[in-house]
Amino acid sequence: MTLVPVSVLTSIPSPEVGTWNLGPIPLRAYALLIIAGIVVATWWGGKRYVARGGRPGTILDIAVWAVPFGIVGGRLYHVITDHQLYFGPGGSGIVGALRIWDGGLGIWGAVALGAVGAWIGARRAGVLLPPVADAIAPGIAVAQAIGRWGNWFNSELFGAPTDLPWGLEIAVQHRPVGYEDFATFHPTFLYESLWLAATALVLVWADRRFRMGHGRVFALYVLLYTAGRIWIEALRIDSANTVLGVRLNVWTALIVGLAALGYLVVSARMRPGREESLIRPGARDAEASAPTSVG
Repeated sequence: MTLVPVSVLTSIPSPEVGTWNLGPIPLRAYALLIIAGIVVATWWGGKRYVARGGRPGTILDIAVWAVPFGIVGGRLYHVITDHQLYFGPGGSGIVGALRIWDGGLGIWGAVALGAVGAWIGARRAGVLLPPVADAIAPGIAVAQAIGRWGNWFNSELFGAPTDLPWGLEIAVQHRPVGYEDFATFHPTFLYESLWLAATALVLVWADRRFRMGHGRVFALYVLLYTAGRIWIEALRIDSANTVLGVRLNVWTALIVGLAALGYLVVSARMRPGREESLIRPGARDAEASAPTSVG
């Protein structure tokens, strides 16, 4: 009997194409994945919000404000913190800064400005923002997990060289200066995607186990994400601005993560349990007539 050798995974190939043309319309994987993540986060967040006693459709109404603000904030953070890519010597200029489909959304700016948009949307809907944040937190983690695969299609933001079986193949033209002779690199997009998927599961479990409220599910998401991001940033080799020799995103993750931890501790002591009502005091929106049980 002849034994047929079984092939094993020796590396992860990078996609040869990240854009498909539908006639004159280019379909870019990066943009499609971002949209898919937004859809999933809005859908799941809506279901979780209704389960907490909210009115159906509220999360979608808030997303109309939060999503555009988040995209603008994410791009602004990226352009500001990596300004040399656009306004330094040989940079792509203002046109390149606007080409969001080429990649480059900073999660810190997306969350910060997205929160402003969510606050506007929640205020217009007459509801409290913390329950909205708690409902949407696992969906945000999943949206990020989906969106990270856009880095795979763009052959960007990978880690240091590795010969592990799951090393990511990177074409020569996408390798950083000094790494031209290495063929496979740590697939940090995959590490982060898996970390975020696990984070979503932990959030759902913790929310059910401890009946978390007052924004603590969202704070836990921030804490878990920043912990993983610090590790992942340490693996990446793309050019980045540094402070005291440490990548700026590591400092940001550390500061934001500590702030989230502080909020979790203080909030749990001052306001244990969940909110008694989802309605903003004095609101006159139709939400006020919806059931407010948050069991």
